Amino acid sequence: MSGLAVLIAAAGGSSRMRGRDKLLEPVGGMPILRRVALAALGLGAPVLVTLPEGRPARRAALDGLDRLSLAHVTDASEGMAASLRAGAGWAGALEARGLMILLADMPEIDLGDLKTMEAAFGRDPRKAYRAEDAGGTAGHPVIFPARLFARLAHLKGDTGAREVLREEKVTRVALPARHATTDLDTPEAWAAWRLKTGL
Repeated sequence: MSGLAVLIAAAGGSSRMRGRDKLLEPVGGMPILRRVALAALGLGAPVLVTLPEGRPARRAALDGLDRLSLAHVTDASEGMAASLRAGAGWAGALEARGLMILLADMPEIDLGDLKTMEAAFGRDPRKAYRAEDAGGTAGHPVIFPARLFARLAHLKGDTGAREVLREEKVTRVALPARHATTDLDTPEAWAAWRLKTGL
């Protein structure tokens, strides 16, 4: 076992979707949030999903996935840092060797991609890892080693963990096509992606 834990950051507000919830958009016959959670559970690692208050449909999208841990983030409006703080504290309590940050709005990420990331981490769990697409553009998931949990636990704002990554020699992990960089934030982006992929 690699000792990884997985955080699915799903506490965002879908502010650019004009009333629709992007994490409930169907992909492969199910909400994207459920699809991403199933991929993460396929690793056999502990999985935490951070959720905002006041969006019961997101919780309902995960019904029946008993091996998930859920955390309602009361300060979700702050941005990504709220989820990262929750995830770092949870992973630290588990004594995990690393924390994979997996965004819930990336429809092309699959279990094979997560296994690729896990295998890279297993070769040297002291390093930070970041997925990149076939063109070399950095994306997600990102894996933080346990030595960085304390820094993640003190992040503020909506810039995510960029300041932590800037101070690390991050190892890039290539994923196929645009798996690492396709995230869909607007109705137009979803429509264009569906037209292109047929999903």
